[in-house]
Amino acid sequence: MPPTVAVVGGGISGLAACYHLARGPNPPKVLLLEASARLGGWLQSTRTPDGAVFEHGPRGIRPGGAVGADTLHMVSELGLEGDILPVPGDHPASRNRFLYVGGALHKLPSGLGALLRPVPPFSRALLWSGVRDLLAPAETAPDETVHAFAQRRFGREVADVAVDSLCRGVFAGDCRALSVRSCFPALFEAERRRRSVLLGLALGSGKERGAESRLSRRARAERWSQWSLRGGIQSLPEALAAFLRPRGVELRCHAPLRRLRRHGGRWQLTLDDGTMTADHVISAIPAAALAEVLPAEAEPLARELRRIPAVSVAVVNLQYEGVTLPVTGFGHLVPSSEDTSVLGIVYDSVAFPQHDGAGAASVRLTVSGRDGGGGTVTMGTPRGDLTLPAQVMLGGAWFGQSFGDPAAAAPALLLRRAQEAVREQLGLEPMPTRCIVRVHQACIPQYTLGHWQRTERIGRFLAEQQLPLSLVGASYAGVSVNDCIASAKAAVGRLLGQPR
Repeated sequence: MPPTVAVVGGGISGLAACYHLARGPNPPKVLLLEASARLGGWLQSTRTPDGAVFEHGPRGIRPGGAVGADTLHMVSELGLEGDILPVPGDHPASRNRFLYVGGALHKLPSGLGALLRPVPPFSRALLWSGVRDLLAPAETAPDETVHAFAQRRFGREVADVAVDSLCRGVFAGDCRALSVRSCFPALFEAERRRRSVLLGLALGSGKERGAESRLSRRARAERWSQWSLRGGIQSLPEALAAFLRPRGVELRCHAPLRRLRRHGGRWQLTLDDGTMTADHVISAIPAAALAEVLPAEAEPLARELRRIPAVSVAVVNLQYEGVTLPVTGFGHLVPSSEDTSVLGIVYDSVAFPQHDGAGAASVRLTVSGRDGGGGTVTMGTPRGDLTLPAQVMLGGAWFGQSFGDPAAAAPALLLRRAQEAVREQLGLEPMPTRCIVRVHQACIPQYTLGHWQRTERIGRFLAEQQLPLSLVGASYAGVSVNDCIASAKAAVGRLLGQPR
């Protein structure tokens, strides 16, 4: 009989692990266990009867690098090529991104002119930040915070405004606590390799491109900045599930793992309705969740897993009618010095107007402050004039101080703060015609200072104990959709003895 592999967690990491297991020449028996009622994890879309799509997690995926090419290759194999919605390099959502500083929106500088003269919100020409990086000595410490790194290489203003905002947008985190080595390894390695971040990035590292496909070639030719799917990002986990079921992969929802222990040389998994055994376990659940189910003899591993924190984010989707955005672009981020509660606002209609729905033209916005879990939905009735959807992001590392316990945060409070942010930062006064509030509890792992040492100790424990356990997902080596898929592919490759 073929060996049994149990995949714990039915988000994109767990589904991608099943996908690569099922595609092998001699696939094992694969069982996926998901605690919730649905597959896909944070990849969640709401589709309305009029054809509008609202994203409650990632709203676009970047095509760049080897991991981006691998994801596009998987999308092609899943038959989703015709559903791709690309954002090419010359699109306003690719060219225009904004910061909200000093009570005003400022376009992020681009082009030579912006480098040679001061462009708000920066008081000096960014050329001087580049010169500083070229002249500054390289650091020899094994790690430092993202803020300290950016301040040392590019100056305090770039660190306080641009890098602070970037970390809030990507990690919903505080750049003064996050590790540059783990959060931005390309920048860390560029300095180590060439003494200058800019030189290191310009000269590159010679890394591989990833799996080639017609989609990846098209993405390079058209310089895509990101892409989505016609039915929303949730279409990706749905397609993976449809691919896996006919190939004998058992996908079980409502199946939380309660205990994991070794018994007779195999894993014994305790579920609510009994136990099962497996030869190998792939954990695609958050590090802290895995720590709670490990056996007592794995306490050194559990201790390291508990040291990987995660923050919560509230995502508020709003749809407006009869309004016009003051600027056109992907959206804007808000540095913590301006407003800790609001991370940023995404102008959903600019990048993906195909998701606006039929009938009424609309503006969709997403306001988020990264956390994870429940929420409430308030639906309006679309009218026949111009409408605009938006996404507001709230909370993240500042969720507790802004809104209290994520598990008890009132959706009405989050909705009110999102509407205030849209009114203050975009000047949109009308009430939204459609609102959706989601709180994602502990949804984004935080790679704090020393994260690389924690992951090394985790890997060393697994190797020394020869545990048939693989750890994949956002807790370890990248929080993006591409990173999660790549971690699953790499783990399966090691398990099956296949080259990456």
